Amino acid sequence: MRQRSFIAITAALAAGALTLTACGSRGDDGDKGTDSGSGGTTVTIGVDAPLTGDLSAMGLGIKNSADLAAKTANKKGYVKGITFKVDSLDDQAQPSAGQQNATKFVADKSVLGVVGPLNSSVAESMQKVFEAASLVEVSPANTGPSLTQGPNWQNSKTRQYKSYFRTATTDAIQGPFAAQYVYTTAKKTKVFVIDDKKTYGAGLASTFTTEFKKLGGTVVGTEHINPDTKDFAAVATKVKKSGADVVYYGGEYPQAGPLSKQIKAAGAKVPLVGGDGIKDDTFIKLAGASGTGDLATSVGAPVEDLPSAKQFVADYKSAGYKDEYSAYGGYAYDSAWAVIEAVKKVVDDNGGKLPSDARAKVMAAMQNVSFDGVTGKVSFDEYGDATNKQLTVYAVENGAWKTVKSGTFTG
Repeated sequence: MRQRSFIAITAALAAGALTLTACGSRGDDGDKGTDSGSGGTTVTIGVDAPLTGDLSAMGLGIKNSADLAAKTANKKGYVKGITFKVDSLDDQAQPSAGQQNATKFVADKSVLGVVGPLNSSVAESMQKVFEAASLVEVSPANTGPSLTQGPNWQNSKTRQYKSYFRTATTDAIQGPFAAQYVYTTAKKTKVFVIDDKKTYGAGLASTFTTEFKKLGGTVVGTEHINPDTKDFAAVATKVKKSGADVVYYGGEYPQAGPLSKQIKAAGAKVPLVGGDGIKDDTFIKLAGASGTGDLATSVGAPVEDLPSAKQFVADYKSAGYKDEYSAYGGYAYDSAWAVIEAVKKVVDDNGGKLPSDARAKVMAAMQNVSFDGVTGKVSFDEYGDATNKQLTVYAVENGAWKTVKSGTFTG
């Protein structure tokens, strides 16, 4: 048995030094490119995310934040001779659509980097397409460990794709982080674990369960739900009969909200805990008043509390986007800026212009990208994972997500 894991709660949140310039008022047309840089070369940053459907709140926040990064780079003239534009495609949270979008991005020779996707299952369908074309992909939201470290990541980590990077930390950390908080801080010892059978949800539930049991907790029941339904009466009844004092759900807010509401309606007055996939205001609307006390972990620290993000928050508001930046806005901005930094390195190394093999060189340059971003220090380890391991616990209070604790998990 290894020693008990613990969460080292940080006393202060890391402050980045990236300063952004003020942005213009046009901000809801990210697919039309940007308005600076007469002449020169246009570089397209692709964005793949669910822009319609149940998860569109998060997807639109990703799209808009990447667009803001491109606009900021252009206004600053950050890469001399280069104008950045954003081309956004809707994957509807479907792997098949994501794969089609990846093929479209590869076919557009002006695309030198892609931000996205939101869903780990969608990423799985895109990785080989981008790898074959040496087109770099930086996700602000994927948390499935196998995307970077292989299907056997718990025993033997192996870098999967040189083209794949992410600015969000993984479920290898997020699941145990949640388990540590639930067992040690919230003093919950009997959990009912539910997941939606998808890559993200099942993986998160698995890492939570493993750590919860190591800490001494008991799993009193498990269930897999159909993500296409909103009727959870049967599983709610099972939760009530199990005697659980907490429910852990691996999945996303469209199902988590109704699930929480129906569990309480069945008579189980216990909190539902989930990962970053439920940390959206839509969850609160779907869960209703009975969702008070529910918990979610999310990658990083709250953007609103980070000194490094103040300019981003102000610029996003002044840009006039119709949608909130949501849970991954800061990470999407940093993902796009990572592409911009890699392009800058390649251009600078080639006498101020793009080389003929720009994609391959941008992909190689990404490995060593390092800057102070919206979310703190942005850099990547040998697997393409974010080196920033910050996580935060949130609770639903008075109809809003409130920060409970921010820290890092140490295994």
